[in-house]
Amino acid sequence: MSSNFNIFEAWKDLYNQTSNLYDEKIMESFPSQGIGQLLDMNLQLKKLIDETTEKYLELGNLPSRKDLANLSSQIVNVDAKVDSLEELLEDRLESTENPVSFKRELTDLKSEMKNLDKKLNQILSLLKTAE
Repeated sequence: MSSNFNIFEAWKDLYNQTSNLYDEKIMESFPSQGIGQLLDMNLQLKKLIDETTEKYLELGNLPSRKDLANLSSQIVNVDAKVDSLEELLEDRLESTENPVSFKRELTDLKSEMKNLDKKLNQILSLLKTAE
């Protein structure tokens, strides 16, 4: 065996030849039009799976991500409205002449809102356990 033999150069040459051969064979077997059709079929399959999953959840009376997102946004909207009502009531409390009855109404309203909040939390926990 010769002392000038460099194993790294031999490996590099073999790698380059193999890579070129693979590139040629792939370009012959899979032209860009075929790859485009493959990607199109993949997108159609994903759309079909998404629609099937949505229908399955609907038939099983289970919430989808979209349903949970809508419910979450509605809860945020209700919470914002409750906050604005509370601010309005507090402003009126400061300006009323009979603060005792108004404070009682405000306390009742707060307890009702806490009950509503508990019910919404129960709904969310039930939805989470259904997943």
